[in-house]
Amino acid sequence: MRKSAEEARRTRDRIVGVAVTQASSAGLSGLTIGSLAETLDMSKAGVVGPFGSRAGLQLAALDRAVELFTEAVVAPARAAEPGLPCLHAVIDSWCAYLADSPFPNGCFVTAASCELDGQPGELRARLYDAVTRWRGFLAEQITTARAAGDLSPDLDPEELVSILTGLAMAANQEIQLLGDEGAARRAHRLMRAALAQQRSGPAA
Repeated sequence: MRKSAEEARRTRDRIVGVAVTQASSAGLSGLTIGSLAETLDMSKAGVVGPFGSRAGLQLAALDRAVELFTEAVVAPARAAEPGLPCLHAVIDSWCAYLADSPFPNGCFVTAASCELDGQPGELRARLYDAVTRWRGFLAEQITTARAAGDLSPDLDPEELVSILTGLAMAANQEIQLLGDEGAARRAHRLMRAALAQQRSGPAA
């Protein structure tokens, strides 16, 4: 029984891994059971079975993409001290993720945001929750840095979150659409500059 459960988990993980890659290129709406079955050399029933439906598979692919982003960007930053050191670590790992994305078409969350922003439903709701948590994490670190006196007391955390997020989204477009190899380095420099401009003391 344990062996069967482990095999089922590995099969599910394999399907989700391929689904994330295909959805990165075709979008979540372009993810089809038929294309996955062909790629995985499995039956359509075998592909959809662990998820109950195509919608369940789409949600699993989105969840995996968010997990990969969290592992690559958030987890390393959490090892730093809260506040400004964490924000510096976030910028480092975020821009490294943009420069060397695990997905064929760059940041999955950015692409999914463009795809789903006007499509109400469970997928959009799940993505909304993930993006809200991410923005909340950034705002929390900014608030902590402000309370420690590292950032201006007049700073609105949400404004800085918007600046950092906008720079990341622009860099992703520049990398993926424009083929700009310097985009991630430029985003890193501009994000650091945005923080430095809000320093309450001499810029580091």
